[in-house]
Amino acid sequence: MSFPDWLEPIRQGAHTIRAQDISRFVPPEGSDARKGAVLMLFGEGERGPDVLLTERAHGMRSHPGQVSFPGGSIDETDASPTAAALREAEEETGLDPSGVEVFGTLPELWLPPSNFAVTTVLGWWKDPSPVAVVDPAEVHSVLREPIAELLDPQHRVTVVHPLGYRGPGFLIGDSKDLILWGFTAGLISKLFDHVGLTRPWDASVEQELPDYMFGLGQD
Repeated sequence: MSFPDWLEPIRQGAHTIRAQDISRFVPPEGSDARKGAVLMLFGEGERGPDVLLTERAHGMRSHPGQVSFPGGSIDETDASPTAAALREAEEETGLDPSGVEVFGTLPELWLPPSNFAVTTVLGWWKDPSPVAVVDPAEVHSVLREPIAELLDPQHRVTVVHPLGYRGPGFLIGDSKDLILWGFTAGLISKLFDHVGLTRPWDASVEQELPDYMFGLGQD
């Protein structure tokens, strides 16, 4: 399988990056953490190289409006984290998994608040299929975010959470009015750092999260 030149640093970096290069949170030994998988899918869209993202429905009880990779729990019927990530992506966006060439996985990371041990599956969208919201009760929008936009220093911010969390964020979407933050933003940021794609940006530029992400301001 051949890959585009722009994807080669990411493909190679996926095999050298360590868990500690991404996060200090890894599943503890003997952990009873629930297993999950997400799909970091790279493609070439109308605006150049991009990555597939979903925006959770704003009315959900947990993480409303949060932008993330397609994914979820690994079911007993899933043969592997890869199978789970592709299944979830199909259920959430209508993606045709046969058009995806999986080229690696990132080290398993732990999300302590939800006790999830998450495997990130990396794929090349060799044969793109139409994607859109499948269930509006779960997904508000599906995005193909250009990598050039993510790397633009003008779209980089430090997200500030009322509970004290501070971390890298990206302003995304056509109007740059969506905030990519948390686990997904950290993953993208650290991977780009590892493969040498990151451009210098001003971490002193802060961005607070909108009320709808806390279940406020809903009708």
